[in-house]
Amino acid sequence: MNWIALIFAGIFEIGWPIGLKMAQNPGLNKLPWIMMSILSLAVSGSLLYFAQKSIPIGTAYAVWTGIGAVGTLFVGILFFQDSASLPRMLSALLIVVGIIGLKIF
Repeated sequence: MNWIALIFAGIFEIGWPIGLKMAQNPGLNKLPWIMMSILSLAVSGSLLYFAQKSIPIGTAYAVWTGIGAVGTLFVGILFFQDSASLPRMLSALLIVVGIIGLKIF
């Protein structure tokens, strides 16, 4: 159950930078996107708090930030025309490999 909470915490971690990015769009109302960011932060942090009751803090934090970082990278590529260069993809892969290593060892 705590690992599921941690995965969802990481997914919600993706939400706040998206909200902040969308709030920068001059054609959109900023308030809903800023509220989305705040809500995402609150849910993400709460789920992380719950998850680290049984998951070591270093592992939980690495998984949480890793899901957020890699997830945000892919959202940026898919929706904001961020670069999908080979070095960026290899770097994201290294983050994933590091997270898996923390879980295994």
